[in-house]
Amino acid sequence: MPAGLKQTSSVVAIGFEVQETAANTFTQSSVDLNLSPLDREVFVVLAVNLDAQFPDGLAGLNTLFEGSLTTTSQTDTVGLDESNCISVITQAIRGAGYADSGVGFSSQALETPPSTLEYIGIIATNDFFIQCKGVNNLVAKGIKGKMYGYRARADASIYSALVQSEVLSA
Repeated sequence: MPAGLKQTSSVVAIGFEVQETAANTFTQSSVDLNLSPLDREVFVVLAVNLDAQFPDGLAGLNTLFEGSLTTTSQTDTVGLDESNCISVITQAIRGAGYADSGVGFSSQALETPPSTLEYIGIIATNDFFIQCKGVNNLVAKGIKGKMYGYRARADASIYSALVQSEVLSA
C-alpha cells in the first residue's frame, strides 16, 4: 500500500472501449471513475490490458494503429514518456517496398506489472482517458481494454499533491 493512502475497496476491473469516428482519425473517450473529492478518494492502478485491432495490410504501404491510456485529456495519442500516460499499444504493418501486405509489428506497455511494483499509477481526478488513431487504414479501428485497481482515501497533503501534479502536467 502506498504511504499516505488507505485502501477502501477490493480490486475492481473497469472495462472501456474507444472506436475511431472515421478511419485514421484521432478519437478520445473518457471513463468516469465516480471518485469523491470530498473524501479525497483516488484510484490506484495495478494493471492495464489493451486490445487493439490490427491495421489494414496493404501492399506497398505502411499502416499503423495506436492507442494510449492517460489520466488527463490529450489532443493526440501519447507515449510512455508522457507523465500522465499509464499504458500504450502500437500495431504496425510495414508494407512499403513489399509486393504483398508486408510484415506486422506489435508493441505495448506491460499488461501486468512486475511483482516488485506496488502499483503502476494513481488517478486523483474523476476521469481517465483512452485515445486511438490509425494511419493509412481503409476502415476505422478500435481498442477495448480493462484497468485493474482499487479505490483509496489519501491524506490531505498526498491528495493535494496528486491532484496538483495530475492537473498541472496535463
